[in-house]
Amino acid sequence: MNKIKYILAFFITTITIAQNDDTFNKGNTLYNEGKFQEAITMYESILTNNVHSAELYFNLANSYYKLNRVAPSIYYYEKALQLSPNDTDIKNNLAFAQNMTIDAIEKVPEVGFSKFIKGITNTFGFDVWAMLAIVCVVLFVILFLVYYFTFSTLKKRMLFVSSFVLLFFAFITLFFAFQKNAIDKKNNPAIVFSQESDVRTEPNLRSESAFQLHEGTKVQVLENYNNTWTKIQIANGKTGWIATDDIKLLKDI
Repeated sequence: MNKIKYILAFFITTITIAQNDDTFNKGNTLYNEGKFQEAITMYESILTNNVHSAELYFNLANSYYKLNRVAPSIYYYEKALQLSPNDTDIKNNLAFAQNMTIDAIEKVPEVGFSKFIKGITNTFGFDVWAMLAIVCVVLFVILFLVYYFTFSTLKKRMLFVSSFVLLFFAFITLFFAFQKNAIDKKNNPAIVFSQESDVRTEPNLRSESAFQLHEGTKVQVLENYNNTWTKIQIANGKTGWIATDDIKLLKDI
């Protein structure tokens, strides 16, 4: 009975993949014909099947960009960049889309040792740093065992030094793995979808307006209040409360 279930699941999965590929190709055809809204419908129907890829998000963003829809184009370029962070086409198109935004917010520059550490930390993802730490530990164990069973004084010295150099690098890579994990947990970006939104000093309509944001602006989410208000921070360090419905989290699938 279980075998039949597995076979059925395999065929259903195969059919679903084939359908999604067909829908994606239809979306591409519509896009090339200049039917951008119809292409969006096709691409978004794939998302409803819980299928996500950088290519899908990229094409969806391109379609919205062609329709001058600032917020969704930036949102999906950012989603594509999350899955393919080194893709130059995504980065370039995102920059073009960001040029359509109204808010000109100067980013607070990072300086000193913290900038240096953060730069190294962001070189790799958490998984890569963790894997490097494991590799260093395994190599340390191997070299230490070889050292233990070696009788040559010169070789023992070289193996001893090499093994502890690897142990040192294991601790370093482990440190960066935890640093990267902490950065990723703290990083909770969102895109403003409202055409114009008041950011207030407190989470209620009676409070003063601290500043205004417009569609397409990227913000960092700090906390949520009652699912109606969200505390955000913008690139220049200013914080305030915005209506939760006015933004869309980039980490949402």
